[in-house]
Amino acid sequence: MDNKHKRIVYFNGEYVPESEAKVSIYDSALMFGDMVFEMTRSFNGEQWKLREHLERLYTGIKILRIPLKLSIDEMEAAVYEVIERNKPAFNDNDEHRVLIDVTRGLLSLYHGIDGVEPGANVIIADFPLRWTIQGCSKLYKTGVNLMIPSQRAIPSHLMEPKIKNRSRLFYLMANIEVSMFKGENNWALMLDPDGFITEGTGSNFFMIKDNILYTPEGRNILRGISMQTVIQDLAPQLGIKVVEKNIEPFDVYEADEAFMTATPFCLIPAVTLNGLKIGNGKPGPITESLLKRWGEVVDLDIVKQITDWDKGGGLSDSPSPYKFSTDKNTTLTMDIDEGE
Repeated sequence: MDNKHKRIVYFNGEYVPESEAKVSIYDSALMFGDMVFEMTRSFNGEQWKLREHLERLYTGIKILRIPLKLSIDEMEAAVYEVIERNKPAFNDNDEHRVLIDVTRGLLSLYHGIDGVEPGANVIIADFPLRWTIQGCSKLYKTGVNLMIPSQRAIPSHLMEPKIKNRSRLFYLMANIEVSMFKGENNWALMLDPDGFITEGTGSNFFMIKDNILYTPEGRNILRGISMQTVIQDLAPQLGIKVVEKNIEPFDVYEADEAFMTATPFCLIPAVTLNGLKIGNGKPGPITESLLKRWGEVVDLDIVKQITDWDKGGGLSDSPSPYKFSTDKNTTLTMDIDEGE
C-alpha cells in the first residue's frame, strides 16, 4: 500500500480522513447494536453486485425505521466516489473491500449533547480485501472443519436474521466456543432452536448429495449475496439442481460434499462436521466446479489471487476473520468479518 496516501471515508456527506470518521459514545449503535451494514468486494477492481448489497441494506433501514434521507442512488454514487478517492492508497493488485455502516444516531435523551448532531449516521469505508482473507488460501485445498456449538442461532420469530445488523453477540459466542476445540480450521455451523442448520457466523452453508445441491431454506438465515449467486447464477449455468430445505446434521453426515459461501472468499470447501468426514473428507468435484465457474464469470483466478496475497506475507500472524485461537491465558484472539 502507498503510505504516502491516506484512506478517505465518507461520513455524513463529507469525505474525511479515515481517522476522523467518528460517532458519538451516545450513538444508538453503541447503546443497542442499532446499526445495519454491508460489506462488498471487487473483482479486478470492479464492484461485485453492489446494487444487491445496497438493496438489502435499504430493506433493513426500512424495517428498522432508521430516518435516513440519503437515497439508494445517492448511496451508490457515494460508494463509487469513496473508491475513486482511495485508489492512490491501494496497491495495483488490491481489491476494494467496502464497508457501509448506517446507525440511527443519537437517542433522543442525548440530543442536547454539544457538538453532536442528531440524525442517522452514514459511514462508507474502503480498505484492501486482502486484510480480511489473509492466510486462508490453504483452505481451498484443505477445506474447513465445521463444528456445531451449543450456542443457537436466534430464529426469525425472535429477531429477524435477514436484516444484516451488528446486534449479533450470539455469533461471537459461537466463535468463542469453537475456538476452544482442538484442531485447526474449525468454523462454527449454527443450528436453530429446532435443530436445523442455519448458517455459519458470517457465511452460508451448502451440501451436495447425489449431485443435488442443498441449502437451508431462507427463514432463519441471512440470505447472502454469495448464496444467491450460487443458487441463481452458478448452479443453473452448470445444470446443477438446487433445493432449499430444512437440513439436519444427520443429512450432512450422509452428504457427498459441503461448502460455505461469503463475499470475501466466495466459496470454501467444508470437509468435516464435528470431526466426522463429509464424503471422503476432501474438497469435492462439484464444489470445485462451482468455484471455477465463479472465477470464469468474474474473469479472475480467485484462488490464485488469494494465494499470491498470502505469499506476500506481512499479515500471517495477525488475527483473521477465519482463524480463531486462544492464547495461553485463554483470551480469545479473533475478529469477525460478516461477509455474506
